[in-house]
Amino acid sequence: MFESVPDEVSIYEVSPRDGLQNEAVTVPTTRKARLIEALLASGLKRIEATSFVSPKWVPQLADADEVIGLLPKPDGVQYSALCPNAKGFERALKAGLPEIAVFISASETHNQKNVNKTVADTLAGFREFIAPAVKSGLRVRGYISTLWGCPYEGEISIESGLRIARELVREGCYQISLSDTIGVGTPRQTERIVRAYLAEFPRETLAMHMHDTRGTALANIVVGLELGITTFDASVGGLGGCPYAPGAAGNVASEDLVFMLDGMGVRTGVDLDKLWAAGQVAKALVGHDLPGKVHKAGVRSLRN
Repeated sequence: MFESVPDEVSIYEVSPRDGLQNEAVTVPTTRKARLIEALLASGLKRIEATSFVSPKWVPQLADADEVIGLLPKPDGVQYSALCPNAKGFERALKAGLPEIAVFISASETHNQKNVNKTVADTLAGFREFIAPAVKSGLRVRGYISTLWGCPYEGEISIESGLRIARELVREGCYQISLSDTIGVGTPRQTERIVRAYLAEFPRETLAMHMHDTRGTALANIVVGLELGITTFDASVGGLGGCPYAPGAAGNVASEDLVFMLDGMGVRTGVDLDKLWAAGQVAKALVGHDLPGKVHKAGVRSLRN
């Protein structure tokens, strides 16, 4: 068992964007920057810092331009921001970001509720700016949501997501993040889904974005590891959730993921003690407990 697990993986940290966007209490801009600094201190190199979305829809991220302006820019760090449309891309370009991300759902109903557009219209909008973004030197990453299930439509066919992935890759996305938006995935289902994508796309172009609603995120990630996936999205403390996925818990906690990977001998480049400290910063920002399970005693036990 675990003979095929990669020696090293990349963690794509989403807490400053996906984690904070659902919080009811507005987090001050300088404190968002403080969280990102704490994440950097842990060794994380890929951080989704914010979203260039309309403040009307996500007031928490209305300060996207200001957040980007406050961030340190150490060598080797790749910041990203979610961009729903061409206007968001223009803001990201002006801010000097090296990467943007686009998002779409494999479920028509979820996509309509999330962005008020059909899947076809969303893809048409992407055609206006993904290719220009790539031409300008930006890397573009794509999220496909609800691949494991939709809160409105239930099971989603694998082919629905594959059609979208083909389009995103054709337009220029360097990576597609396969997302279990409501955390309903189970290991055998995950194997079916990931194998279907691996049959069409190279491993390095795929990532997994798992939510932990039913406590199965890590089990599903192990399946992805065994199939050769080497990029996993995570959020410190398990912060996050989707406003249009009723009952869905947050993302898999970065601390829990690093703890598991460390124990499996898989390198991440992340210091678990410092990551735990970043989780405490996140907890202070939002003013409530977070679902991540690794605590200080658990971190220290690895050193004994």
